[in-house]
Amino acid sequence: METEKDWAQMDGWTADEVAWYVMGPFDGEVPGLVRRIRRILDVSQRGLAAALGVSQSVVARWETGRTSPRASVIQRLLRMAGLRVRFQDEESDEVVEPMRDDGARDRANRRYPAHVDLRVTGWWMPRGTECTADVLLWRRISRERRNPAIRYRTSPGLRAIHRLLSGTPDDHPSVIQLVAEAEHLDEVRERRRRQILQASPWLRPPPAWLTA
Repeated sequence: METEKDWAQMDGWTADEVAWYVMGPFDGEVPGLVRRIRRILDVSQRGLAAALGVSQSVVARWETGRTSPRASVIQRLLRMAGLRVRFQDEESDEVVEPMRDDGARDRANRRYPAHVDLRVTGWWMPRGTECTADVLLWRRISRERRNPAIRYRTSPGLRAIHRLLSGTPDDHPSVIQLVAEAEHLDEVRERRRRQILQASPWLRPPPAWLTA
């Protein structure tokens, strides 16, 4: 392994940067993480730079805290070292996972705001649809296309009340889960319709032979 030329690479550094680099061990955060990964891989700054396709000075700046690698680079470094990041809540020690990648998206294929809670109100139909025939038509089309109507509350107060009553969802559901919820609403609606007709038989539509 190539011997690191620490003092040569410090040319142009400030006194604080030199002190930061040579005083280790320390609670290094990102700079310390880069050094730890380099130690696991048993490579010099030049070797790590070659593996990442960057210059040796870039790695040196990471290790002194002058700059930080992008999140994608940190993920690559972790994979190279066989490491995995786990986030935990400070109070409960509960593991916090990233939000799912297959969460529902809007009709423009954009992710919904991460801080809101999604809910299904039925099947999607264009805004302003009021005619009963059009409502029934779009409900059938959207059901066939598996396209639920997704809404969310923008008011922090209403959102807080809803979470107080129903709890806070861990994540945005996937489209499959939202479709299942829309189908469940269909079942609830049909069950209510049958109950109403059973209690009020005069509301039933006339037999076909009377309207023929």
